[in-house]
Amino acid sequence: MDGISVTINPLHLEDLRNEHHPSLFDENPDYDMLIVRLPVIGEEVQIVSTGFILTQAGSYRFDRERNSFVPLEGRFEGPHRVIDPLIDRLLKGFNSYLERVADMEERLYADRAETDFMTQWLGLKRDILRVERVLARTTTVLAEVTEHYEPLERFPVDHYADLHEHTDRLLRSALHQLSKLDYIYNFHNARTNEKMNRLIYLLTVISAIFLPLNLVVGFFGMNTGGLPFAQSPAGTANAVMLMVLLLLLTSAGLLLWHRHRVTQHH
Repeated sequence: MDGISVTINPLHLEDLRNEHHPSLFDENPDYDMLIVRLPVIGEEVQIVSTGFILTQAGSYRFDRERNSFVPLEGRFEGPHRVIDPLIDRLLKGFNSYLERVADMEERLYADRAETDFMTQWLGLKRDILRVERVLARTTTVLAEVTEHYEPLERFPVDHYADLHEHTDRLLRSALHQLSKLDYIYNFHNARTNEKMNRLIYLLTVISAIFLPLNLVVGFFGMNTGGLPFAQSPAGTANAVMLMVLLLLLTSAGLLLWHRHRVTQHH
């Protein structure tokens, strides 16, 4: 361990070693501790925490692999140079989510939704929700840092205000994308329900057309005497004609009912 580690509270050292620690700004008499937790967007979303110690003389980044503090150039400029590229990379990575959500929305409106729609939707919802949860805390912490050091003459307010603006913009964008995903899901459900209702309607019409035929077949299939056409040489032909007539009458009745229904709706 290096010299600066001796002055750090052991509990703070545990926080710095914890790679899953949420964003935090902790003020102390001899030093201030800053932990910034940010998403790293790749094939999967990874959450990375970076810890800093700020003293009157300078600043340090905690290296978890070496379990030591790495001196940075400048008390405030050093942490900014580490955090700024991470946020810039996050901004570029988040654009892929914007494109995927927009593409999903366009496909749904064009009725060309993918067969694995729900898998894609759940993946986007999960990833963006993780980004939103992390950024909500990080944005608050960066605002606390800016407010705490702003009275100091050498504090680069513009630099840290820029960091806060970027994370806040990302947070608002994530919330907007989550709202869009909820709307897309509701629209997809409505479209699916509409198709299901049309299918059920079609099956109902087909059942209504063939129900009289089933009754006729069941009637002539009874194993009893005295059935109509049973003794006639043209009995089969007469039965077929009767079923065709019933089929035409039923179809005509359903067609008239459908036209009447459409007329009422218009």
